[in-house]
Amino acid sequence: MKLILTSILILLQVQLIAQQQLWMKYEIAGDISQRDTVKLGSEAELREFKSGLLSELHQRGYLIPLISEVPVGEDSLFLSIETGEKYEWYSLGLGNLPESILIKSGTDTRQFEKRNFNYAELSRVFESILTVSENEGYPFASVKLDSITEESSKISAALYYDSGPFISFDSLQVTGDSKINKKFLSKFLQITPASPFSQKKINNSLRQINELPYLKWSGEPELSFQNEEATLYLPIDDRKINSIDGIIGFLPNELEGSGLLITGQFDLLLYNVAGRGRNYELHWQRFNQFSQSLQVSALEPLLLGSNLDVQASFSLLKEDSTFLTRDFRLDFGYRMDGGSYLRFFTRRQAGDLLGISASPDNLRFPEVGDFRFNNYGLGFDKSWLDDVFFPRRGALAKLEFAIGNKNILVNTALPAQVYEDLSLRSLQYYFRGSLEKHFYKNMNWGLYSRLTGGFMENPNLFVNDLYRLGGLRTIRGFNENFFFANNYVYLNIEPRYYFDTYSYFMIFADVARLENRIQNLPVDFPYAVGLGFSLETGNGIFNFIYALGGSNAQDFALNLSKIHFGYTGRF
Repeated sequence: MKLILTSILILLQVQLIAQQQLWMKYEIAGDISQRDTVKLGSEAELREFKSGLLSELHQRGYLIPLISEVPVGEDSLFLSIETGEKYEWYSLGLGNLPESILIKSGTDTRQFEKRNFNYAELSRVFESILTVSENEGYPFASVKLDSITEESSKISAALYYDSGPFISFDSLQVTGDSKINKKFLSKFLQITPASPFSQKKINNSLRQINELPYLKWSGEPELSFQNEEATLYLPIDDRKINSIDGIIGFLPNELEGSGLLITGQFDLLLYNVAGRGRNYELHWQRFNQFSQSLQVSALEPLLLGSNLDVQASFSLLKEDSTFLTRDFRLDFGYRMDGGSYLRFFTRRQAGDLLGISASPDNLRFPEVGDFRFNNYGLGFDKSWLDDVFFPRRGALAKLEFAIGNKNILVNTALPAQVYEDLSLRSLQYYFRGSLEKHFYKNMNWGLYSRLTGGFMENPNLFVNDLYRLGGLRTIRGFNENFFFANNYVYLNIEPRYYFDTYSYFMIFADVARLENRIQNLPVDFPYAVGLGFSLETGNGIFNFIYALGGSNAQDFALNLSKIHFGYTGRF
């Protein structure tokens, strides 16, 4: 029995601003849920509404509805839609579709048997088949229905697949001024000569270039096909992000009575060395005679032609005359689809006492100890940033977990009794992560926010085990590495006003929760507020930040405010 869709009483009303309004009351006979009154703003909306009704009928199996329009008076219209026969699938055959494409596309033709004929479902099957084809060297493939028969409103058909010519990659062409090594870039993007064309690789390559901080686009990428080969043209330039900056001070060595004490800071960052994606970093700080830190790292991408990156890093921290810690780490990284990066790492941490403050009669174990901690872990990074070097919108997430055995070393300068009830070997683990989000309002206003946290667990934690926080990169308004914590969480909020591409004024607020159970300190809730600016110059960036911070260990006072400023030269 045929269903009749009837639309009654379409009233055309003219508003004071002469904009036409259409009112439609419609119903599908026998279907109470399809009765409604619709207000449409124009003839275009009327056409869109009718198109939507036809699409709904097609999905329900009514393939050849008939529309009739009958004017009623000067300002009304009567619509009648006769649905016609309701069609069902009898069978959908595979035809000449290759089995490999059938499996990879996830096509199951049995799902069509004895179901309403639905254009949308059939379109999804076609799309999945073509997606597989364009990623396996056949970007010009096509698919359609063949051998179509109809009997008693039941349709039978088979798929007809035309692969088109096989297309392979020819080469990458860098049309910009970048001096990046083409072989490295080809391997990095997994677009190598003679390999099958893949649209997925093309899309991934454009995203991956955005994730390389030392490259920037100078135009729109292009793709050309010639002689059954595809060539990708990349208009990219090198970006000046290599940096060197530092401060050196010469002070009288008052403790030794003669000579000079060298203090200061030095930072060197080199990216894309020799055009092969190699990155090197060096950071050194010394602000008094007994405390200094050193960090060095080197990244070698695509080790020995594989898809693995290898990074080695070493850090050293000498804290007054109390302890010395060393940290060696080896990371193996693998790039995944969608801006994800997976890391496996092995790490060795070593802590040593430099001075014993406890007297021989004090049998309490000191807060600082000698230990060796060998651990293994996993890290995962996920980026949604629009620009990894200077983002204005998007997000970045980082997670890291490690576990291993910690060995406490017996220090002969301590009484032997302090080790009697102590487990010298135990399991230790830690977790840390961060999520930063950039909000973009318009060309001038934006907001940077970051939530960071971490914890570590072991029955015999030492002070020289703990996380170090405070300073310009964590909680502003405090000296560098001011806080010790076995677990922490802090939030940075920073509204920005941009007056140039990479220059802005900002205000900020930092709040945190820190716990240090090793030194039996109460839970601390440090906070900081301040303002500053970042100014791009011809060959670098000048930064200035004024901050006030308060905590259990520092009053919120103007005489304890901190000024962070510096110039970073880029080349």
